[in-house]
Amino acid sequence: MTIKVTVWNEYLHEIQFKEIAAIYPKGIHGCIAEFLEKAGMEVQTATLEQPEHGLTEEVLKNTDVLIWWGHMAHDRVKDEIVERVYRRVLSGMGLIVLHSGHASKIFQKLCGTDSGCLKWREDGEKEILWAVDPGHPIVAGLDEKIVIPHEEMYGEHFNIPQPDEQVFISWFEGGEVFRSGCCWHRGKGKVFYFRPGHEAFPVYYQPEIQKVIINAVKWAAPTDAPEVVYGNTAPVVPFVSHMEGKTIQGLHEKK
Repeated sequence: MTIKVTVWNEYLHEIQFKEIAAIYPKGIHGCIAEFLEKAGMEVQTATLEQPEHGLTEEVLKNTDVLIWWGHMAHDRVKDEIVERVYRRVLSGMGLIVLHSGHASKIFQKLCGTDSGCLKWREDGEKEILWAVDPGHPIVAGLDEKIVIPHEEMYGEHFNIPQPDEQVFISWFEGGEVFRSGCCWHRGKGKVFYFRPGHEAFPVYYQPEIQKVIINAVKWAAPTDAPEVVYGNTAPVVPFVSHMEGKTIQGLHEKK
């Protein structure tokens, strides 16, 4: 079954800065959509300035995995759209949050913490991504490390809840380390945060980074898990009082 992916991007840097447009002439979303399509996935894109940020009920209904890239306009994302995405994740849609998306409303809502808290430095340093869970599906087909020649540094402490699964840890030339690949389960949905992807560097053209994202989409895609029902509900089996040998229903009828 073909996985349906929506790639969401603010699409502001590429419009406002010609040096960014030179790196990503089709936008970051266009670059990601292109290699996902080549991997056999059905892909659509959405951006901040579209009505409802391009994330209508219909779009999300037809999305198995949503990829989120944001940086300079987190506050402009409407709360009702955040709530819409949040509910879809709980019901089974996968979410992959990239780079500065750690400070997005949706990621913070899912984390329950101010995940914008970390250290950073825009020096274009070398980064080494170490796979610390070599048996994880997101690492399939990759070596034990990925070297990125130039990247923005992110450093600990990163204010996130303890990941359910830690896939990657980064080392930077300045000596910092960072939890760069983290997984969580929220309701029926899976969430993966992947740090690389500063807009000033052509990181998303790197084959190993593309492989991580492709693997992550496959991992985060919904499964055939049973539907979760919430709210007041009858017992699965009749409850029997061991003191009187009566069912609760019988006791009510006696009264």
